[in-house]
Amino acid sequence: MASARISTLKTAPASDTKLLDDHRFRALLSDEDWGRLPVAIWRRFSKRFEDGNTVVYVGEVEEAACSRIGWWLAQAARLIGGPFPTGTETRVPMIVTVTEDAASGGQVWTRICARRDGFPQVIHSAKRFAGSTGLEEYVGFGVSMALRIAVEHEALVFRSVDYSLQLGPFRLPLPEWLTPGDLTVTHSDLGCGYFRFTLEIIHPRFGRLIRQSAVFREATP
Repeated sequence: MASARISTLKTAPASDTKLLDDHRFRALLSDEDWGRLPVAIWRRFSKRFEDGNTVVYVGEVEEAACSRIGWWLAQAARLIGGPFPTGTETRVPMIVTVTEDAASGGQVWTRICARRDGFPQVIHSAKRFAGSTGLEEYVGFGVSMALRIAVEHEALVFRSVDYSLQLGPFRLPLPEWLTPGDLTVTHSDLGCGYFRFTLEIIHPRFGRLIRQSAVFREATP
């Protein structure tokens, strides 16, 4: 697996890193739903480091596809920081880092996807425990989407609910024609320390625009 060939990022030594109990994701689910998740997912989403510290996951892209409209969507989204994958290469390394953000009380996610030619694509976003559903993903330039989480087939599923634009103190809902459609992220455990992360965007009119699936393992404590 390509994950074994990826150089991991440097983080604080385990002796210097304070691990905190995190109930932020669990609080968004009922006890019954949380109880249907594998223990490995409990642990992964109950892990919280001190502000500024990072956990690193290394892996490999197994599946990547986009329609013609999906490709144009990914290119246009570069105007707000490029939150969507722009390539369809598979069997390439991918790294995800999750860093505690003191400013927002949430997490900064950075995804680094290698390409066979040229520089890797780097995607930044921030998960904030706020908004109408208690969880939102901020992608930059004032744009964020509310997320609702659920448990399906022993996997943790994040689904977009609505999109909004922050302009100073005002938050404006984005009309449907300015949104990419329904975004779904699925986190499923594979056992032995591995998990699958799948991103899919489906437009109500144009169908599936983007799909990317990668398998990861944790590279740091």
